[in-house]
Amino acid sequence: MKLKNILFYFCFLLIVTSCAQDKNHINTNADYEIVVPELNNPWGFVFLPDGSILITEKEGKLIHFKNNTKKEVAGLPEIYVRGQGGLLDIVLHPNYKDNGWIYFSYASPKGKDNGGNTAIMRAKLKNNTLTNTQLLYKAEPNSTKSEHFGSRIVFDADNYMFFSIGERGERDINPQDLTRDCGKIYRLHDDGRIPEDNPFITMTNAKHAIYSYGHRNPQGMTLHPETGVLWSHEHGPKGGDEINIVKAGKNYGWPEVTFGKNYTGTTISETTEKEGMENPIHYWTPSIAPSGMAFITSNNYGDWKGSLLVGSLKFQYLDRCVIKNNKVIKEERLLDKIGRVRSINQGPDGMIYVGVEQLGLIKLKRI
Repeated sequence: MKLKNILFYFCFLLIVTSCAQDKNHINTNADYEIVVPELNNPWGFVFLPDGSILITEKEGKLIHFKNNTKKEVAGLPEIYVRGQGGLLDIVLHPNYKDNGWIYFSYASPKGKDNGGNTAIMRAKLKNNTLTNTQLLYKAEPNSTKSEHFGSRIVFDADNYMFFSIGERGERDINPQDLTRDCGKIYRLHDDGRIPEDNPFITMTNAKHAIYSYGHRNPQGMTLHPETGVLWSHEHGPKGGDEINIVKAGKNYGWPEVTFGKNYTGTTISETTEKEGMENPIHYWTPSIAPSGMAFITSNNYGDWKGSLLVGSLKFQYLDRCVIKNNKVIKEERLLDKIGRVRSINQGPDGMIYVGVEQLGLIKLKRI
C-alpha cells in the first residue's frame, strides 16, 4: 500500500510539473551578442538618429548609451518606484529628426492621493538633460498598490499616440468602467489633445482618451507591419495571457471573461467568451508572463521575417510566434533560459534587440 501511495504521489508530481511548464519547441539556431551590459531592468529602449540608445531602468534612471559609454540623463520628473511601477516605456516621435520629441511612461505620484499611477510625458534631450518637459496624461486616482501599471507607447502612421495602463489591481472596479482610468488603452494626438473621433468622446463622464477597455495589464504593443493595425498582449492571472488586435471602442472582457483563474486556483469567470466582448486571437495557459512585443520586418533573419516576438518573464525566453491570417499557428522558444525578457525592438539596422533583466541589452543572431 505504501508503494502504491508513493507511485501515486510521484505521478501526481509529474502531472503538476508538466502542467506548469511551457512545452513549446526550443530552437537552438539562435544566439546573441551583448550590446549594453549590466542593466537591472531595461523596461524600454529606443535608438536615436546618431546610433546611440536611450534605455529606461525601472528603478528610475534614464541611460544614454553612446560610444560604448553609459551616462545617466538628468531632468526626469519625480517617479513613484514601487513593485511594477517606475520608469517604464520610451519612444521617439515619428518626426523626431524635425521636432526632437521623446515620449516616456512612468509611475507618477502627482495628484492628491497617496501612491502613484501611470503618466505620459514628452521632453527634448539637450546636453544629456531632458528639457521642455510636458505632462500629457496622468491616470487617476493614485494607488499604493504595486501592480499593473501597463505600460507601452506606440505611434501609428497618422501620428496618433496609443498607450496602455493596467487596471492597478482593481479588477472589479476599473477595467469595465469608462468613467475611470486603468485597464484601458488610450489614444491621443502627439501634443496630448484628445482626438475628436475617439470612440467615447460624446459619452457623458467617460474618460475621452480611452480607445479600448476591459484590459488587465498590457505590457506589449506594436503595429502590424502590413495592416498598420495595433496589436497588444496582456498578462492574465494564473493562465490566460492574451494577444489582442485592438479596435476602437471594443471591450476585451477582463474580468468578465478570461482563460485564467485566481492564483489560488478558484474561478474568476464561468465563461471565456461573451456577446459584446472581443476574443483574443491567442492565449497562453500556463501563463508565460509576456513583456515586450515586435514583428520581424527585415530580411536579416531569413524565413523568420513576419514572425511576432514576445518576451517571457516567467520562463525566460524569446517566444517566436508564426502568424497566419491573424492567428498564431506555431510557437518556438529562442534564447531559452536567457533571463527575464522585458523589452523588444527592431533596430535601424534591421536587427532585433532585446532588453533582459540582470543581463543587459542584447542583439539577436540567427545561426
